[in-house]
Amino acid sequence: MPQSGTARRNLRELPKAHLHLHMVGSMRPQTLTALAEEAGMAMVLPERFLDFKHFYTAYTLANRAIRSAEHLSRLVFEVVEDAAADGAVWVEPTLYLDSFTEAIGPGELILDIVADALRSARDTVGIGARLIVSADRDLGPADAVRQARLAARGDPDVIGAFGLVNDELAHPIEDFREALAIASNAGLALVPHSGEFGGPDQMAATLGLGVARIQHGIAAARDNALLQRLAGSEICLDVCPTSNVAVGAVESLDAHPLPTLLDAGVRVSLNADDSLLFGCSLLSEYELARAAFGFSDRRIAAIAEASIAHSTAPAPLKSSAVTDIHRWLADSGQ
Repeated sequence: MPQSGTARRNLRELPKAHLHLHMVGSMRPQTLTALAEEAGMAMVLPERFLDFKHFYTAYTLANRAIRSAEHLSRLVFEVVEDAAADGAVWVEPTLYLDSFTEAIGPGELILDIVADALRSARDTVGIGARLIVSADRDLGPADAVRQARLAARGDPDVIGAFGLVNDELAHPIEDFREALAIASNAGLALVPHSGEFGGPDQMAATLGLGVARIQHGIAAARDNALLQRLAGSEICLDVCPTSNVAVGAVESLDAHPLPTLLDAGVRVSLNADDSLLFGCSLLSEYELARAAFGFSDRRIAAIAEASIAHSTAPAPLKSSAVTDIHRWLADSGQ
């Protein structure tokens, strides 16, 4: 349902945070092509996906293009640079640290490489960034504990949160309590994936584990009690409309529950998830909110403000960004 008010302002100029994006999945297509050619690899990614498994196969193929510390540092820099180009003042890319064990080395080394690259990118590009270290459900609770311990030992200036990715139906979040507790005790925000393919029961279980944000979380729209619970909480859902449709979690944009979530008072951020694979960006998701959902500048500004407020950014950056969001909205006449 279109919102009242005429949209006038440039959405690129709206300060925002990008909170749900995967490092490899956010690679530039031209970078993937260049790295694949350098490695002598055939690299043709599908334009459409049959289901989540098909998508994940393509993701792992792209992952193989990262063959050195230099490749990884380039990836980190470009992800931060692209976030800034879309108007982000803060970005939190997600990475499973043992993704490049064979090509580069163990997670400990990867963390050092990424930390240095992230600091350099922040200084050069001029926006804030911290990493979300993730565990992979498919690799089991023991590996999740390893990832949590790696994250807990990292520099809190570089690592802000701990996530949990992959098949939530086969691997319920309760199986990962120990890993989540390790990360939480280290002061990291908990930001697991939940409620994309899993139902409200998975969402309810996730809410009981002290999470700060939920990546996806769209299943909440199917349960009024859960909607009310979320609306009364300080939890933000990091929603990715294009991604949800592309992997078949939602039938179409017309059926996407984003308006339902917002109408219920749930805090929501907008995100690209995997721009390399879905052909979207942080900016295009904001443009989609205006064009497909008819959101007014006021509603879009509220989404941007939620993304800032629920990020792991330091307080001065949050305060400055929120002030600039209010200025953007005032300039739009809304």
